[in-house]
Amino acid sequence: MDTNTILYIVGGVVLGFILGLIITKSMGKGRASKLMKDAEIESKSILKQAKTDAEALKKDKILQAKEKFIELKAEHEKVILSRDKKMAESEKRIRDKESQISNELSKAKKSNQSLESKIKDYDFRLEFLEKKKVEVEKAHKSQIKQLEVISQLSAEEAKEQLVESLKEEAKTDAMAFVQDRLEEAKLTAQQEAKKIIINTIQRIGTEEAIDNCVSVFNIESDDVKGRIIGREGRNIRAIESATGVEIIVDDTPEAIILSCFDSVRREIARLSLHKLVTDGRIHPARIEEVVRKTQKQIEQEIIEVGKRTVIDLGIHGLHPELIKMVGRMKYRSSYGQNLLQHSREVAKLCGIMAAELGLNPKLAKRAGLLHDIGKVPSSEADIETPHAILGMQWAEKYGEKPDVCNAIGAHHDEIEMTTLLSPIIQVCDAISGARPGARRQVLDSYIQRLKDLEDVAFGFTGVKKAYAIQAGRELRVIVESEKVSDDKAASLSFEISQKIQTDMTYPGQVKVTVIRETRAVNIAK
Repeated sequence: MDTNTILYIVGGVVLGFILGLIITKSMGKGRASKLMKDAEIESKSILKQAKTDAEALKKDKILQAKEKFIELKAEHEKVILSRDKKMAESEKRIRDKESQISNELSKAKKSNQSLESKIKDYDFRLEFLEKKKVEVEKAHKSQIKQLEVISQLSAEEAKEQLVESLKEEAKTDAMAFVQDRLEEAKLTAQQEAKKIIINTIQRIGTEEAIDNCVSVFNIESDDVKGRIIGREGRNIRAIESATGVEIIVDDTPEAIILSCFDSVRREIARLSLHKLVTDGRIHPARIEEVVRKTQKQIEQEIIEVGKRTVIDLGIHGLHPELIKMVGRMKYRSSYGQNLLQHSREVAKLCGIMAAELGLNPKLAKRAGLLHDIGKVPSSEADIETPHAILGMQWAEKYGEKPDVCNAIGAHHDEIEMTTLLSPIIQVCDAISGARPGARRQVLDSYIQRLKDLEDVAFGFTGVKKAYAIQAGRELRVIVESEKVSDDKAASLSFEISQKIQTDMTYPGQVKVTVIRETRAVNIAK
């Protein structure tokens, strides 16, 4: 019987008792006794019913407890079975490991026995070799003694003589090898140099850049000339004083000539005149104002030109002063060749040639662009210094690398070349300046040299035609077959080459080719 049932029964009894007391007080004794009896009967029935329910509930709880016990027992048995299985597997693994370890121990014992036998065999052989070594040394010493008796030389003396003879032989062989390699290197270097220079020249497309020391300022009518001259010439004197340019006003129709060796001043004067004529106000005060503004404009344009040039060539980190000098080269010319155009051309040639030789093309471009910055001096004191040395000093001042500085200073052999960039700059500078059409004087001398070569050939008898080709590096001579034989053609080629070598001055060498051709022509009718 559980606690709830007991409480339920006790509660019923107490309730019945309380009800009995209440009824007893409120009712009469007879009626109360009757009610008491009814209450007792009812309480007994309640107790009986409660006992019956308690017994049924007890049976249910016992059945539930038995079922729960059976379930727990089954789970416990499963756990025990799984543990037994795991223990059996563990025991099996342990037995396998024990058998494996026993096998390995037996193998180790066998290997130890074989190792001990090998060690003993090794010791025996080592001892045998030591004995043999001692015997060989004794035999070698006895042979050396016999050789010393026969040759009447000690071993040290014989060794010294052998070493000396080997040294002389090796020295001779080394000298011969070095000489062969030098000859081969000279031939290869000459061929490779020609190949690189030709490829470099062929890969650069250049234009003729010829500037003069005068500029022509075109005007709409001759009436403008009077306004430019001004009353008693005061306007033209003010322009010449402000710009440093000589202005020539003559009878040339609709044109005024500006003369000055400084291209920057000439450009300032031209732009100032253009502004003054366009504006119409021409007087000394206005002239000075316009010239000042034009000078600032030209200075800004010089910086922009320098920046564009540096960007086009892919050069980075150049000092602003050097960029300004590069821009000023636009207004300078050398033998009629524009200096900026020449420097750009040299930079491109240097980059290509350096790449062909496996050097740094960017550094070569840098040196090629800056090699002539000494030609744009900023003061009168710099004019007396050679332009190569002045350019090197400026490059050093503005933080350029030693290789670039040496290449700038040595491109006219004024200082010693210490880097591989220096000869590249020198060669590319010569290529750019010596090509036909680059400079006025060079073009004239180039054409004259070709004519002189052909005239030398025409000075010999039997010469029919003569052609100077390959920029004057080859002379092809066509002779008359009736007057010149094959033997005479060979001697004629030699005589022409000697004549050229004696009478002419030329760079490099000139190849003379004499062509003799015999034709037999008949006509069938």
